[in-house]
Amino acid sequence: MFLSEKKHRQYSGVVSLLLFVCILFLVYTAVNSLSRRSLEEQEQNLVRALRQSTIQCYAVEGFYPESMEYLEENYGIRYDHDRFFVDYQPVGQNIMPEITVIRKGEGLIR
Repeated sequence: MFLSEKKHRQYSGVVSLLLFVCILFLVYTAVNSLSRRSLEEQEQNLVRALRQSTIQCYAVEGFYPESMEYLEENYGIRYDHDRFFVDYQPVGQNIMPEITVIRKGEGLIR
C-alpha cells in the first residue's frame, strides 16, 4: 500500500511538471507571435510613412527628396535603424524614388 501511494505521488509530480512545461511553451509561443506581429506592423507603418512623406515633399516642394537623410531631417521620419534597413534610390526630381525596407536578419520584405 505504501509503495503504490509513493508511485502515485511520483506520477502526479511528473504530470505536474509536464503540464508546467506545456504552459510555459504556450506562453513563449504566444509572446513570440505577438512580437513578430508587432515587428510586421512597424515595417508596414514605416513603408507607409516613407511613401506619404515622399509624396508630401513632392507636393510641397515640387521635387522628390534626394535622400533618406532629407526625409529624416525635414519630414520627421524616425525608425529603428537596428531593426530595419531602408534602401532609398532616387530616380529623378520628378520620378517617385524606389523605396525598399528590409528587416535586418530576416531578408527582403518589401
